[in-house]
Amino acid sequence: MGPSINDSFAKTMEDKKEYKNGVNAMNGQDDFDPSAAPPFRIADIRAAIPKHCWVKNPWRSMSYVLRDVIVVFSLLAAAAYFDTWFFWPVYWVAQGTMFWALFVLGHDCGHGSFSDDPILNNVVGHILHSAILVPYHGWRISHKTHHQNHGNVEKDESWVPMPEKVYKDLSIRTKLLRFSIPFPLFAYPMYLWYRSPGKTGSHFNPYSSLFSPQDRKQILTSTACWIAMVGFLVYLSFEFGSAMTFKLYGVPYLIFVVWLDLVTYLHHHGYERKLPWYRGKEWSYLRGGLTTVDRDYGVFNKIQHDIGTHVIHHLFPQIPHYHLVEATKAAKPVIGKYYREPQKSGPIPIHLLKILASSLREDHYVSNSGDVVFYETDPNMFWTRKSE
Repeated sequence: MGPSINDSFAKTMEDKKEYKNGVNAMNGQDDFDPSAAPPFRIADIRAAIPKHCWVKNPWRSMSYVLRDVIVVFSLLAAAAYFDTWFFWPVYWVAQGTMFWALFVLGHDCGHGSFSDDPILNNVVGHILHSAILVPYHGWRISHKTHHQNHGNVEKDESWVPMPEKVYKDLSIRTKLLRFSIPFPLFAYPMYLWYRSPGKTGSHFNPYSSLFSPQDRKQILTSTACWIAMVGFLVYLSFEFGSAMTFKLYGVPYLIFVVWLDLVTYLHHHGYERKLPWYRGKEWSYLRGGLTTVDRDYGVFNKIQHDIGTHVIHHLFPQIPHYHLVEATKAAKPVIGKYYREPQKSGPIPIHLLKILASSLREDHYVSNSGDVVFYETDPNMFWTRKSE
């Protein structure tokens, strides 16, 4: 008598399981559970990082500022000189990338990794961020909240997964804007004004729930600097024309926003294997930080000051950007499988667009309950139905 249907089904499922295990093993995944509590402490990682990696050199930091500012003004001069249709796209991409580089340096000021001098950090941070329409202190404080609560569904601040109940209350329009390329790549200005779905407050309002009463003077200062920059752009529009101002500043600003949204999203989403998010007692600073992902940006790695070395940055934001690569190499033997090697990029990181599209197609919400949760997919999204 031949095998029963149940026996054949069981064998087929076992074969599929063996195949999946084989694929996972080839990808270095085997049976490793990324949500399991790590067998090491954050102090073990800290001890593995060479002591000189913690040293902040303000002269070296300022040299990067000088370099980037020289490039920005050189590109401005070149655009004004050539002013031809074939040069403008080159200028827009290059200048938008440099705006992003300026943001990263201001980001270091916000973390205090630029120097040990708070006054220098705040002055340079205000100049760099105000120039690209970022309210320095408003962003700095909310970003600190993000780092202190990374990987926490309830308390994280940046690209936080929505619980299913919040997600289902969103309008179709909001869902499409949040999960359809290119709209999420232009989300940052809206985030500054209104934060993320399910959250309230503004980075410009000193009385926002984002801030404590002692933050209010700093928020007023940063908002005043932002308004001054807007006023300067209005003046340039009257002096040189709105079209020229838009070409010289507006388009690069939009490219900068794309860079910011792409990089910040992919450092917390889109890994080939679903990574955990936490609530309650399951969350810890170490476990949350280990859910971040390093990325390779090809020729842009050094231009954007190695922001792609994100895991160690998230765990130890005090480390200057110019020591992050070395610190990561030193920490990897301790972190082991909890560190995920970034996919190698060609000169231009085109592969990241595929990763972004895949994540936006699949990572929609997390369960309303549970202290360890993973992204789930809305089967009713129009592109999901189409693919099925």
